[in-house]
Amino acid sequence: MTSAASTTVMAGAAVVDITPPPGQMMCGYAARTEPATGTHDPLTARALVVGDTALVVADVLGFHEDSCTRIRARSGFADDRVVVIATHTHGAPMPGRGGGPADPAFLTQLEDGCVAALQQAAANRHPARLSAGNGDDPRIAFNRRSDGGPIDPTVPVLKLEALDGTVLALAFAHGCHPVVLGAGNREYTADFPHYARAAVEAAHPGAVALFLPGCSGDVSTGHSPESSISTEVPPDRTFAEAERIGLRLARSVHQASLTPLGAAVTARSQDVALPLARNEVGDLDALAAEWTRLAATAVPAWATLYRHWANWAVTTAREPLTPCPGRVTAFNWGGLDLIFLPGEIFASTALALRTALPPGHTPFIVSFADGNPGYIPPAEAYPQGGYEVLEAHRYYNLPAAFAPGTAEQLQAAALSLCSPAR
Repeated sequence: MTSAASTTVMAGAAVVDITPPPGQMMCGYAARTEPATGTHDPLTARALVVGDTALVVADVLGFHEDSCTRIRARSGFADDRVVVIATHTHGAPMPGRGGGPADPAFLTQLEDGCVAALQQAAANRHPARLSAGNGDDPRIAFNRRSDGGPIDPTVPVLKLEALDGTVLALAFAHGCHPVVLGAGNREYTADFPHYARAAVEAAHPGAVALFLPGCSGDVSTGHSPESSISTEVPPDRTFAEAERIGLRLARSVHQASLTPLGAAVTARSQDVALPLARNEVGDLDALAAEWTRLAATAVPAWATLYRHWANWAVTTAREPLTPCPGRVTAFNWGGLDLIFLPGEIFASTALALRTALPPGHTPFIVSFADGNPGYIPPAEAYPQGGYEVLEAHRYYNLPAAFAPGTAEQLQAAALSLCSPAR
């Protein structure tokens, strides 16, 4: 007979508002050159604690690795047992990465909010039972690099219940860029995850809903790339559309069939040096001159992009190609694997991990964890080129793109961390 103690773990959750005042620059679109005018829905930091492990996920485009290190150090948890994640909404700032230097006031507010959420979740711990499953594909995600290209259709779901049956928290993941709201939006928003979380919480009053970003480096909500380089607001890039998509995801969460987990909790992490490799052809001075020339006659959105590239060519591009710090963490909660990877990971990497892991509960494979240094494509994506492979590192203020094989390096690290935990 299974005892209650063998299926019970101390767990808790918390939410902290981290919404800055109007005036911050939101990140994710070169076409958006004006600051936020207000708030559509609050930006939050949401924490989940299971045993002596914890995660916090915040509504920002991404974190700098240094910020994650500071949050982990202040969290009250051992460094290798806590993970800091961004939802990657394009309706929020990204302190310390793309879009310019961090605003000190908001950076402090963000880090303090993440620490507070973790500490409150720890204080809220109750004896709880965990269950997990997988929702049906909500059909909201599309490969943006190739028609019919790979996506990760899974919707892993984790439920935490108190011993009286009260739902304490529901965490769910899906690999899709939160980019319904385009460059024309100037209100802070978590995009479609806001609506998904709100619907899940409405179905379970008092519970905390957490959206964890799957691997979406090449996956979006199906809106055209052209509409991302424009401040016009087409009919399919509105809050109503974000609500429609969020409710589809919430429906998948509601319908997931869940099975009980055990209570054993393990965690392992590994630092990974992410190598860089120059892909620009030609002299940097010549490239800077050409991009400056193009900026003089381009439409405003493209002019902003060209000026940024020209500035990159005479500053950041001259820095040494020192490997970028990365970190991979693997939790196992009662038989459920949760893998946390840095940066913008492509869907095929998630699919490869799912294939390599032994059968069992549908794993959470989470990106934008403990830093967002940019896109980390799989080796097969490099011959096709494109923004994610050839250009995005300039926006992320890296001197060069990630070298081919970097995604596979992260994949191997994740598998090595998972093996002993099962």
